[in-house]
Amino acid sequence: MRLRLAACGVVFAAGFLAACGGPPGHTTTEPTITTKPPPRQNNSLPWPTYGADNARTRAVTAPGLRPPFGLPLWTYFGRHLLEFPPVAGYGLIYEESFDGRIHAIDPKTGNVKWSYDGRRCGWSSPALGGGSLFATFIGSVSGRCSRLPNGSIVRLDARTGKVLWARNVGQTETSPLLDHGTVYFGSTNGTVYAFSAKTANELWSYATGAAVKGSLAIENGRVFFGNYGGNFYALNARTGKPVWPSPNGGHGHFYAGPSVVDGRVYEGATDGNVYAFSARDGTQLWTFPTGGYVYASTAVWRGIVLVGSYDHNFYAINSATGSERWSFPAGGPISGAASVIDGIVYFSTLNHETYALDAASGRLVRKWNDGEYSPAIAAYGSLFLIGEGRIYALEPRDSRTGRKHRR
Repeated sequence: MRLRLAACGVVFAAGFLAACGGPPGHTTTEPTITTKPPPRQNNSLPWPTYGADNARTRAVTAPGLRPPFGLPLWTYFGRHLLEFPPVAGYGLIYEESFDGRIHAIDPKTGNVKWSYDGRRCGWSSPALGGGSLFATFIGSVSGRCSRLPNGSIVRLDARTGKVLWARNVGQTETSPLLDHGTVYFGSTNGTVYAFSAKTANELWSYATGAAVKGSLAIENGRVFFGNYGGNFYALNARTGKPVWPSPNGGHGHFYAGPSVVDGRVYEGATDGNVYAFSARDGTQLWTFPTGGYVYASTAVWRGIVLVGSYDHNFYAINSATGSERWSFPAGGPISGAASVIDGIVYFSTLNHETYALDAASGRLVRKWNDGEYSPAIAAYGSLFLIGEGRIYALEPRDSRTGRKHRR
């Protein structure tokens, strides 16, 4: 039975249900681990990849970009589900929709500048770098999107959408990872690949024996990921060779992708647990149990691991000890990864609601009656809130005057 929060006041505005405040989450006295704040965004590539950076921390410093927000500057109406969030760079935002189309959107107007049809299902976010956009596609799933059985990876000119190269590959739903001229991705055939970003030549591949569905993360020359066999891996990014032995399963399926911060790797699993591993040697450091599947990838901010569960709760976990900092009853299953923007954590539920909480305390700041999976990115002085099939462009307003902040 799904639990629901007490109703709060909402206002219709251009098809958008405006925000409301509410009670704090459940807190403990566990101290925050002191870590460096997230870096400020790059003006050229403010959100270039799934998770904001290649460590997949999903946390950025964007001073002043927080509620209250006014009415949307514009609303983009997609024709299909937007399961994964857009990326932003080169003066545009790029959204890959469920039907396998990529749209490059003007962040000031919401107008589409160019489009690309992958002719397959699109179950990932693209990645930007070197003036290019890299995108992966999964093949036909139960006859949806297309009849093409294989997946693909493409490189497009980020400003024009021109195809620079395209390769058919095994079915893939991992968001590509671009690092130092190499693009990495996994496949449902259990293999992780490294391609030359310039030529699409395969540099190496590594077979794990079970589907790799979550996105990969990289730190200090090591690529981290889990598979559907319940194993977790660290590979040498240059050679593809394992750098430490994988645990022998027992973790449920790893559908989510990991986050890597300060020598620790965090990942949720379908057995209902969130795990922390040593990035150095793979030692399991702690386990945090929830009451349901953990499909969502983790976000990490100032020593706190932030993640939702199918048990209808959103959790803040001490990154060093694995103890609970606070939790918030969201009233519905949580499947998508959260985003932390200027100290506010955003997440969505399968009940089509999106929440904004104070990341330090769990206090509810705002709620919107739209959303389903990944909730928001920040770029160009705006928050782009992702609904079930819409993107809303929001700017902060002064809570006293109602006027837009001048940025």
